[in-house]
Amino acid sequence: MSAMIARRYAPLLFGLILSGLMSLLVSGIATYRATGLGPGFAGLWASGWLTAWLVAFPVVLVVAPLTRRAVDALLAPD
Repeated sequence: MSAMIARRYAPLLFGLILSGLMSLLVSGIATYRATGLGPGFAGLWASGWLTAWLVAFPVVLVVAPLTRRAVDALLAPD
């Protein structure tokens, strides 16, 4: 099976998927807590998720390398 996306785009794809899933989960929980499962829940959730994802994606791209360096600094050498 051949790869569909070049490996050099792995950090972008990782950030896209991670930020999408995390913002989906967090916005769903926040929307549920704020409004309950009443009418309009899905629309509110989708709107909140899109807004959150637009913020989360660039933040993940900036923060992920810094987090990797922080984790490396905290780990004991092999």
